[in-house]
Amino acid sequence: MKIVVCIKQVPDTTDVKINPETNTLVREGVESIINPFDMYAIEEGLRLKEKLNGEVIAMTMGPPQAQDALRDAIALGCDEAVLLTDRNFAGSDTWATSYTLARGIRSLKDVDLVICGKQAIDGDTAQVGPGIAQMLDYPCITYVGKVDEIDGEGIKVHRMMEGGYHVIESPLPCVLTVVKEINEPRMPSLRGKMKAKKAEITSWNAADIACELDSIGQMGSPTMVEKIFAPPKREKGVIFKGEPRDTAAKLAGELKDKGIVS
Repeated sequence: MKIVVCIKQVPDTTDVKINPETNTLVREGVESIINPFDMYAIEEGLRLKEKLNGEVIAMTMGPPQAQDALRDAIALGCDEAVLLTDRNFAGSDTWATSYTLARGIRSLKDVDLVICGKQAIDGDTAQVGPGIAQMLDYPCITYVGKVDEIDGEGIKVHRMMEGGYHVIESPLPCVLTVVKEINEPRMPSLRGKMKAKKAEITSWNAADIACELDSIGQMGSPTMVEKIFAPPKREKGVIFKGEPRDTAAKLAGELKDKGIVS
């Protein structure tokens, strides 16, 4: 069974800075990590590989330095890694990103299962996994919290819902997006780290995966960002102490002064 895990390299910080000219995240000088939700996708791919005697291929789209995330995936146990990198990919929204990753997956041929984390922590859209499925014309199951059964023909999973779950069956190939409840990601082994250090990362550009230039990057992105900003920092609150009656009177006065109540 050939399993592709799509991952993303994201900034390892909550102090996000925005480029005011391009309305994109400033990544220079910021340490990067594998998107935390993608760690659960990698782990599930590895568990299915061990169960079914398959192979796991990690794939990402990004600049050349994104190969660091792919080496981390190999250190965890992935067999191969593919980097989709091209200046023409710059500025891609979720639509163009899904298209590019789908073209990469098609180029691998005979893929049985695609696994993604439920969302990326820098964008929080949860759109790329379903977008890949749409581009590939594969069934898609989101928010998967457990894989019950899988064989060469189909898969049965628990799709997490508020207050419960759905049991869903699908033929293969298909796309899954997984939640953190599905497993506990492993730590890389020393042997895995040594393998990752020496591993050759396959690198494909837009021509290698037969991308249409008007479908990638900013040209292929229907989403136009008008403005992006960080929310203002929350002001320090007011603490009221004393008897309940006096505290209630002070609170009511404070709310009136701020115009919250009349």
